[in-house]
Amino acid sequence: MYTKEQLKKQVENMGLTGEETILIHSSMKSIGEVEGGADTVLDALIEYFGHGLLLLPTHTWKNINADSPVYNPKETPSCVGLLTNMFLKRDGVIRSLHPTHSMAGIGKKAAEYLAGEENNNTPCTPGGCYDRLRSCGGKVLLVGVGHERNTFIHSVEEVLNVPHRLSDKPMKLQIVMPDGSIKDSYMRKHYNADQPHISEDFVKLNQAFLDCKAVREVTFGDAESLLCDAQAVFEVVRHVIAPDPECIVTSSSIPKERWEALVEQYCIAKSINNWALWLKKFPFFHTIPILTSIGGSRGIPLYCLK
Repeated sequence: MYTKEQLKKQVENMGLTGEETILIHSSMKSIGEVEGGADTVLDALIEYFGHGLLLLPTHTWKNINADSPVYNPKETPSCVGLLTNMFLKRDGVIRSLHPTHSMAGIGKKAAEYLAGEENNNTPCTPGGCYDRLRSCGGKVLLVGVGHERNTFIHSVEEVLNVPHRLSDKPMKLQIVMPDGSIKDSYMRKHYNADQPHISEDFVKLNQAFLDCKAVREVTFGDAESLLCDAQAVFEVVRHVIAPDPECIVTSSSIPKERWEALVEQYCIAKSINNWALWLKKFPFFHTIPILTSIGGSRGIPLYCLK
């Protein structure tokens, strides 16, 4: 049976400082027996990321639709797990106003991070909460679940404008605003005629992510988990789908050749940096620049290669 301190130690062992912006998808059952149950899991995460920003998905796409169109952030339950609904009841937790793909958070600048989602018209609109993970060096932790639950990849596809991922016609929904007024929202949903559950095919990317060090295998409780770097995941997906933007759904598997060049680039850059760091031990070489990413300032972070 795990204690709160043991769970916090496992998070520390993932190499996380507690100051990160991190989005956590989870299966409570996979974590195993915890002293105090789900409340202890939340206590451990909230305490550990006390100097960062802890985010959980609080989606409502299963129960907010054209037939049941009213989303009330204070009352509408999340459809993505026990922990998310318990999180919503915690003091200090703020929930976004996205009618189908809301997110809740606590910590550093939570209100600012979650603001403006009522103006979106797709599940993971570019510039929205999911996309913002890239610009702040954010992480995604998948606890006991795989990439089929990694909503961030939907965001990547929306940013890259992958075809046949959204419905043509929007649903008319309504959002109960903080002042009690009602705001109309016209929301498209994730849709592909050949694959009704698009995210189930995201698992085809797992080996690419691991090989490119965009994702690491970690453990939380008993749960086999995946720690993802948002910017690195974005770059790997962009590289892999470049020859065929729809391949994640249309191909039975994705050939390794699609990402081998990316792995090679990482290895070369890492070697260069290792030499540079060694040389900087000597005063004459203190001005040698250290690479921080591959692919420009918004490329793949080299810290992923640790």
